[in-house]
Amino acid sequence: MVIDNLERKNFGSGKLNKQCLQFEKLLEVLRKRELSTEIITSINRDIRQINSFAGNEQHLLRIVRSSQKRILNHLEKELKTVPKNHYRNLWMVLGMSAFGLPLGMVYGLMLDNIAFFSLGLPIGMGIGTLIGAVMDKKAGKEGRQLELVLS
Repeated sequence: MVIDNLERKNFGSGKLNKQCLQFEKLLEVLRKRELSTEIITSINRDIRQINSFAGNEQHLLRIVRSSQKRILNHLEKELKTVPKNHYRNLWMVLGMSAFGLPLGMVYGLMLDNIAFFSLGLPIGMGIGTLIGAVMDKKAGKEGRQLELVLS
């Protein structure tokens, strides 16, 4: 089974054009991989929805974004395949909330000045980025990383 093509329409606005080019690049990367028929069927369903859409640009932009997100979530669940820097971006936020906030509270309480609370956020961001980078590197070595950087 083959992944369908996204029909080239006149994508007017810059945001919509950029999102559609990124979606096409995702499809191009996926065509090079061995995928199950269930995943290809799901991808083709999303492509047909985009190709048959006849509304305004804002609504089409929303549909393209949600289709891309749905495809990437499906790939992550089924094949454990993620785009580049996926874990780094995920763990940056988790590091700030899981490590940074508690460390900031400790600094603030130790120094009797709650203004030092914000000192923990960049530390947590660094820890989270480091953990995510290690996980991205591991996914790359295992061949579970798509040759695609999402913006």
